[in-house]
Amino acid sequence: MGQEPRTLPPSPNWYCARCSDAVPGGLFGFAARTSVFLVRVGPGAGAIPGTPPFRVIGELVGHTERVSGFTFSHHPGQYNLCATSSDDGTVKIWDVETKTVVTEHALHQHTISALHWSPRVKDLIVSGDEKGVVFCYWLNRNDSQQLSVEPRTIFCLTCSPHDEDLVAIGYKDGIVVIIDISKKGEVIHRLRGHDDEIHSIAWCPLPGEDCLSINQEENSEEPEIPNGKVIAQTPVTKGCYLATGSKDQTIRIWSCSRGRGVMILKLPVLKRRGGGIDPTVKERLWLTLHWPKNQPTQLVSSCLGGELLLWDLTQSWRRKFTVFSASSEGQNHSRIVFNLCPLHTEDDKQLLLSTSMDRDVKCWDMATLECCWTLPSLGGFAYSLAFSPVDTGSLAIGVGDGMIRIWNTLSIKNNYDVKNFWQGVKSKVTALSWHPTKEGCLAFGTDDGKVGLYDTYSNKPPQISSTYHKKTVYTLAWGPPVPPLSLGGEGDRPSLTLYSCGGEGIVLQHNPWKLSGEAFDINKLIRDTNSIKYKLPVHTEISWKADGKIMALGNEDGSIEIFQVPNLKLICTIQQHHKLVNTISWHHEHGSQPELSYLMASGSNNAVIYVHNLKTVIESNPESPVTITEPYRTLSGHTARITSLVWSPHHDGRLVSASYDGTAQVWDALQEEPVCNFRGHRGRLFCVAWSPLDPDCIYSGADDFCVYKWLTSMQEHSRPPQGKKSIELEKKRLSQPKPKPKKKKKLTSRVPVKQELCDGNEEESTRESSGPVENGVSDQEAEEEAPEPELPCEVASAVSRESVICTPVSLGFEKSKVTANNKVTLPKKETPKEKPEAFIKKRKARSMLPLSTSLDHRSKEELHRDCLVLATAKHSTAELNEDVSADLEERFHLGLFTDRTTLYRMIEVEGKGHLENGHPELFHQLMLWKGDLKGVLQTAAERGELTDNLVAMAPVAGYHVWVWAVEAFAKQLCFQDQYVKAASHLLSIHKVYEAVELLKSNHFYREAIAVAKARLRPEDPILKDLYLSWGAILEKDGHYAVAAKCYLGATSAYDAAKVLAKKGDTASLRTAAELASIVGENELSSSLALRCAQELLLARNWVGAQEALQLHASLKGQRLVFCLLELLSQHLEEKQLPEGRSPPSHNAWATSIEGPFVERVTAVWKSAFGLDTPQQHQTAFQQLQNIKYPSATNNTPSKQLLLHMCHDLTLAVLSQQMASWDAAVEALLRAVVRSYDSGNFTIMQEVHAAFLPKGCDPLRDKLSDCQSAATPAFKSLEAFFIYGRLYEFWWSLSRPCPKSSVWVRAGDGRMASVEQSQQLADANPKETDPKAQAEPSRPPAPDVELTEENEQILNACKELFSEKHASFQNAQRTVAEVQETLAEMIRQHQKSQLGKSTANGPDKNEPGQEAEQSLSSPQSQCKEEKNEQVSLPELTRRLTEANERIAKFPESIKTWPFPDVLECCLVLLHIGSQRPGRVPQEVQQQAQALLQKYGSTKVYKRHCQAFCT
Repeated sequence: MGQEPRTLPPSPNWYCARCSDAVPGGLFGFAARTSVFLVRVGPGAGAIPGTPPFRVIGELVGHTERVSGFTFSHHPGQYNLCATSSDDGTVKIWDVETKTVVTEHALHQHTISALHWSPRVKDLIVSGDEKGVVFCYWLNRNDSQQLSVEPRTIFCLTCSPHDEDLVAIGYKDGIVVIIDISKKGEVIHRLRGHDDEIHSIAWCPLPGEDCLSINQEENSEEPEIPNGKVIAQTPVTKGCYLATGSKDQTIRIWSCSRGRGVMILKLPVLKRRGGGIDPTVKERLWLTLHWPKNQPTQLVSSCLGGELLLWDLTQSWRRKFTVFSASSEGQNHSRIVFNLCPLHTEDDKQLLLSTSMDRDVKCWDMATLECCWTLPSLGGFAYSLAFSPVDTGSLAIGVGDGMIRIWNTLSIKNNYDVKNFWQGVKSKVTALSWHPTKEGCLAFGTDDGKVGLYDTYSNKPPQISSTYHKKTVYTLAWGPPVPPLSLGGEGDRPSLTLYSCGGEGIVLQHNPWKLSGEAFDINKLIRDTNSIKYKLPVHTEISWKADGKIMALGNEDGSIEIFQVPNLKLICTIQQHHKLVNTISWHHEHGSQPELSYLMASGSNNAVIYVHNLKTVIESNPESPVTITEPYRTLSGHTARITSLVWSPHHDGRLVSASYDGTAQVWDALQEEPVCNFRGHRGRLFCVAWSPLDPDCIYSGADDFCVYKWLTSMQEHSRPPQGKKSIELEKKRLSQPKPKPKKKKKLTSRVPVKQELCDGNEEESTRESSGPVENGVSDQEAEEEAPEPELPCEVASAVSRESVICTPVSLGFEKSKVTANNKVTLPKKETPKEKPEAFIKKRKARSMLPLSTSLDHRSKEELHRDCLVLATAKHSTAELNEDVSADLEERFHLGLFTDRTTLYRMIEVEGKGHLENGHPELFHQLMLWKGDLKGVLQTAAERGELTDNLVAMAPVAGYHVWVWAVEAFAKQLCFQDQYVKAASHLLSIHKVYEAVELLKSNHFYREAIAVAKARLRPEDPILKDLYLSWGAILEKDGHYAVAAKCYLGATSAYDAAKVLAKKGDTASLRTAAELASIVGENELSSSLALRCAQELLLARNWVGAQEALQLHASLKGQRLVFCLLELLSQHLEEKQLPEGRSPPSHNAWATSIEGPFVERVTAVWKSAFGLDTPQQHQTAFQQLQNIKYPSATNNTPSKQLLLHMCHDLTLAVLSQQMASWDAAVEALLRAVVRSYDSGNFTIMQEVHAAFLPKGCDPLRDKLSDCQSAATPAFKSLEAFFIYGRLYEFWWSLSRPCPKSSVWVRAGDGRMASVEQSQQLADANPKETDPKAQAEPSRPPAPDVELTEENEQILNACKELFSEKHASFQNAQRTVAEVQETLAEMIRQHQKSQLGKSTANGPDKNEPGQEAEQSLSSPQSQCKEEKNEQVSLPELTRRLTEANERIAKFPESIKTWPFPDVLECCLVLLHIGSQRPGRVPQEVQQQAQALLQKYGSTKVYKRHCQAFCT
């Protein structure tokens, strides 16, 4: 496995006659979606010896829709030029060296279907489109010519390699023409013979017709094919052969001199050999050709099933061919081949490159006809990546083309050793998870909710779980069985079961031994164990801690719940993200610091990543669940949702994240620092995986159909793009294809497909029901739109987990609206017809019997005849003879005057007339006259012509007929989308439940609730169900307030408060908190009120924050914290420090009281909050004492830092009020240490000034009075106090007031200011301060006299020179250095193992290693140190010794932080070097002694040499 980046590219586009090409020297390009990927082939590829000589080197990006044609210039000197055509209507000319567009034209009005760069004319590019228009474009003179040859669809065209004016064109209907472009496209030959699409045209590489021995006599089986028009033999039609391949399964060879076919080759039906192919799929044929340059008697063609054939043309009567790679199994393509490109490499090999529907690019050696190498590719989004924990280096990739890829990243012979698994998948693969211990056992989840298990070492189809999710499978995780699966004996149950989380919000537990059995919804167990009454949240993510004892569930509302096995007891809820949680990742257990395994990183639809340390919660095992609202670390930088997080298995606390902003980011999570940013993708990232073997190597997948392997050491950027850069990335992303509106038929077929996972038109996103699907593309689809690329359309992809937003619901609304509108508009279109009808009605109102009436208006003779016939019929006593009967039959209108039977016949004839003329209502009235109402109703119901009027008359026919008619009418109204009217009719026959269900199922929730509430009992469960269903839909659509009303209606107040808080703005949070308080959900109320106050705090709205906290009595303590924070911020504001700047929205008491800071605080507490008695102080103290905030880092935002510090300072003041001085010291120390850890020197000094205005002595006195145990804590506090004064004194030597308000602490506890002292020490102890040198404009400061105060500081420094602390810190530094060296050694060892025998390995790896080192230890780059080799046993010994030393120290030293002793020594010695004689000699000696004794680590070594020699 080499140390170089790799790309798994998108699949070459299908069904294009020429969308790949290659030029001599080894450059191959193929069109994939909207771009062209370039591959360097041969010695120039710089591949590692022993691996296939090719490398993906770049991409041509610029088209906005599918690239349909690609052709290189084959003229020496301009091999760097190429042309592309695209469905966006443009032809672009590119320079592949710079990967930029040289020029472009958009001459075509229709879809371009063929393109070729003339092999004879250097600057001529010929293109043709679907309407038969050909454009010739001359690049150098920017000139073009339009040729309208034939008005039919062009499929391919090829310019002659011998005559610059001849172009052969193949059409969809099988015609081939040869045109002369110098004569305005005059047709020279029209070659008829094929009867289907022409896929490929190849000119014979030699001019003339002597190369093939074809006799006219021999050619007996070929009938004479006359030309389209007889052309005299002109010099233009010089002899040359032309070969064409067609969908009719034949290859024809034509003679240009004769203008007729001379040979037919029929494709053989070869026996399928193995090959991973679904036998149920009926394949289209694609027949492509290549006529080898130096072999005119041989022709290469594709065959029916992906094989390549080499035809021997020497004997025309024998159809002789050789199959490529006949000897070796499985080397051929398994699906049809689209393009063949010859390539002559630098080392003089003749290669042939083929692209196929099986998504592989293969390279063939023409000398041996064997496959040299295969480049696999992806036909869909890369949704999921997973490295096998057992088979190291085996990377599973879940792809949207319905296939799983297993990439053996460790293969030494093949960089792209990829196997495909498609059986049983049949949908986008959205989730993957390897079994932690069982080899080759891979679980997969799909877009349609399927969960399955593959054995990747066998060829068997996967086992599929009988329980499907209703929506996309988001996540799979292996974890220990929980009840009911865990209830069997040891041998009856698996040690690990499979958990799947689906888009409908359910987590299922599957038994891998019995997937056919039912899977269990774990919500039932959670509800029972924790006796939860309210609605459980919608789950979107599941993650098990490595030890299998703790499970984390991420939810749609942004909360994360932590459960404990075996019964899933809820121990903790994290309320941090306020949007849907996409990913949760637990830190590995095998680092140098085992406690890091309690770190859990999470990412959501917000762009911020939070890391939580759950050590204390998990170890304390609380009785009732704890709520956490503060993260341990916050990683900010991405600008869009986070989709995947993975901890590095090689480092401690290093995390990689994938985001929709198009980048992957590596973080040092412990320091909250960005390390490097990868921007190689052209789309939204879905997944990321850290190589288990190479610390420098990461794989990522995105919606650009690519998986990239990239190296952290090679990235230019350190953080995600902000502002302009992210806009550029967005543009880059938008240059991806736009979805084309498909034919109407397509749209309808899309509706039943999962709307929730509409990833845009990924090749696979439509599922035609017309044919079986393989590789995610049904055959029909493949023909019509397979190459259609995919766009990250705004409809969120399911894997992005656009919550469980049930798009079908919203679509339902829209659908019903649209269809209703259609129904409404139809009559409008028919209005011209209707008007006359209306008049007819009015006219005919005088006669319901128009035919009878018209027969009574005939000639007099006819009327007389009527009278005679009638008289005969009425008065004839005998049986009527046949003539009279026939007359009566003909004169039906006489029924009015004869008997009832004849009248019925008359009514029948009249009725038919009405129906034929489109007047069913008149027909219904006639039937009513006749008394046949039941028949009328049946007829009308069958024809869908029931009306209000008819139904109103129905009771005449009886009760049952009426009920039946109303039901039929309701059905009819539903077909016409008149659901509300249908429900009203159902209510008229007392079918209340049916009416409610009808309204509910068509999303008329408001109406359904009104009906149910009016007609059903209040306690009817249907009503609650309606409220909850409507609430869920409103919640998904973002109508939170109405959703809350629904939940309140359903007496689910907890959910109402939660949903109101979802928006996360202060007004919503406040309302939610008030609501929770009203309904008695106190815990929820207080957490929401606190969240609201924190949001207001960010906006510096102090008054609002206090009002929010007033909502709940349990937040009294927090009110004190916020009060102190406001006073402190104002105090800083007065001093004009940036940390406290804010607009004036202060509480009245903040400005009214003067005096020392602590007194001001206590006075405000007393006046504003009535905090007076020790009991009240005690209560507030207990409220705050249990809240623990994480320690600070240099990246902690200043507002957050101030809040956390004020929490500690509040505890300190409360302790002082209760005269609990030891607690006061500890709290004060915690606040000081926070400012120290965050590198914020100014705030530290302000805290000292405000809380220790007279130094530490008063505190010491108080402590000695009560003989307190807080002495170690006090010593640390005093040390920090002196430390701050020492720095201020040092800076005052250079300038009267220190300008530097913040100094930044380096990662391992040293400070930039120490660096300054180190530089000074290096230069010369006696030199002046380089700060002063660096700023020549500032006059040197006057020699600062040592005041009494400064004397005291220098004498007090002895307190800082604590031998114990120096020794302890030295041991800690040793441990850190040894761990760093060990990690580096492991990395080097892995690199040497993996990169053995690589010629260019060392050179390549050098910068990588240095970068890696500089990442891990930014300031330890001394050359001599780097070269110093230490043996592993020696390092282990050092580590053990240091750990033993640490163990011996008393707890007091380990518990309470202390300033860096050696740093203080350096600062002091430095003051001594600037002002000789001012620092007492004994103090200097003590500092030097400490430096000599403990300055052995890399950090201090050279500075010690400077001061101590």
